[in-house]
Amino acid sequence: MYESNRVVNAWELHSDEDLLIATRSDPQAFGAFYRRHEAAVVRFFRNRVRDPEVAADLTAETFAAALQATERFERRGEPASAWLFGIARNVLAMSLRRGRVEARARQRLGMPPLALSDASIERIEALDGTVLELVETLPGDQQAALRERVLNEREYAEIARELECSEAVVRKRVSRALGALRRRAGGAR
Repeated sequence: MYESNRVVNAWELHSDEDLLIATRSDPQAFGAFYRRHEAAVVRFFRNRVRDPEVAADLTAETFAAALQATERFERRGEPASAWLFGIARNVLAMSLRRGRVEARARQRLGMPPLALSDASIERIEALDGTVLELVETLPGDQQAALRERVLNEREYAEIARELECSEAVVRKRVSRALGALRRRAGGAR
């Protein structure tokens, strides 16, 4: 299969949840999940730590921990990306508590330390404003729901109370916003 002269791995056509479950028997499924979410996780860390190398290290540790946790992943009604960002928040909290990036998950998997080229650091630094600029292009209701859920890390029920709508409506707005951002950024799905 081809998409703009690029070979598309068959796993790239599956949902995030399917990819995580399939990882238990086929590691290539996790590769598709990684490619789909790597930039968002890097941006998450970049916006919090302001150091591209630390952001890259935290991203590597997050995906290593996620890979180890796929055996325990269960479908629970929330997107798999919420599960991934839960791991990212835990990795960040542990890093802040210890004053350094933890590397245990990477080491257990036998992954070498991450070495970044100058070009990689520049790409990470360039991510700073891109997403926020894209968020500004969303309709107001989607923008508000996305900001509260993703940027402010608030629970759906809490957002629904504040916006005076149902939790299902908030979930739909966040889902639509993420889909629109993915399309505008040229991402898969």
